[in-house]
This record gives sequence, structure tokens and C-alpha cells, in this order.
Amino acid sequence: MGLANIFLERDLALIEINPLVITTQGDLICLDGKLGADGNALFRQADLREMRDQSQEDPREAQAAQWELNYVALDGNIGCMVNGAGLAMGTMDIVKLHGGEPANFLDVGGGATKERVTEAFKIILSDDNVKAVLVNIFGGIVRCDLIADGIIGAVEEVGVNVPVVVRLEGNNAELGAKKLADSGLNIIAAKSLTDAAQQVVAAVEGK
Repeated sequence: MGLANIFLERDLALIEINPLVITTQGDLICLDGKLGADGNALFRQADLREMRDQSQEDPREAQAAQWELNYVALDGNIGCMVNGAGLAMGTMDIVKLHGGEPANFLDVGGGATKERVTEAFKIILSDDNVKAVLVNIFGGIVRCDLIADGIIGAVEEVGVNVPVVVRLEGNNAELGAKKLADSGLNIIAAKSLTDAAQQVVAAVEGK
């Protein structure tokens, strides 16, 4: 029960004793143990938070966490910026379906503001393997034309020098797509998610 209590009381994601040795006398010896804290619950665990060693974390993931962005590095060359974890996973699936390889999982969450999009671009482009970026945003409460303004401002501020394919869906999506097309920047406004995946894969392949 002790392990179970610790798991619950400390908001752990993992608690493991490995290896566990049984001696010839029948005694149990724990040779090693591992604990993994749930990062989303650290606000409740001040003492665990103080022990956090960011030097042991992926620098991009640590930077993303400071902006409350969910980022996971992968091995591909197509950067993905999406709002919503489910939509992000679907986006990666369709990129792979069309022959591409995602370079990351990045969920900007509900607030796709210029500041958050700018930081997201910085994080994605800090990976030298990234040859193009796919932005897939669903505008619900936030209008797509305002999201487009944020994307344009972020691309200008960061100085993005790889192709950026953007698919906007939702409130004022057509106006947002027009703003992207009229921006004069290296931004491709996609008509659908399938079109976006095809466009970004073609951009990486130089087509």
C-alpha cells in the first residue's frame, strides 16, 4: 500500500522498483527505483518542483513548457503547429499518409496568439532538420482572420526561411486565408487538411 499511497499523494505518472531481487533466504531487496512526476500536477507538489533539473530535459521541450506549449520532438523534417492535441495527432497521421515525416508534435492550445505562435515557430525552427512547417488551426471562438494576423506577424518577426503551409478552418476562415495569400510572404494557404498535407510534403520534396 505504501507505493500506491505515494503514487496518489505525489501525483506521479510512474513508480517502479526494478530490479527487485529475491535472495536465497527469501528476502526482498530493491536494487533500484524510479519515480516519474506528472508535469501537469507540479503546481501541487512544491518540493518536487524544486528538485526539477531542466538540464536533464530536452531544451526545446523545456522552452515550450515555459509558454504552456505542448511540444514533443520527433525524427522527421516537417514541423507541425496545431491547436488541440487530438487535431495535432490527426495532422501528423495525415502528413505520414501522404509520405511526409513529422518533426514534432506541438499543440499551441486554445490561445493561438501572435506571441504564442512566434514562440512556437522559434521552437520548431530550432530543429535544423525542419524543411517546412504545417500550421493547422481551428478557429472556434477566436476568429481565423485574427489568427492569420498572428501567423503573419510571427513569420515576419522570426524571419522564417522555410515554406509555411497554413490550413485555417472555422470562424472567418476564408478571410484568414485571403490575408495569408495577400501577405507576400512564403506562406501557402491550403484549402483543406488533405491539401495542406500534400502541399507541405511537396514543399519538402522541392516540387
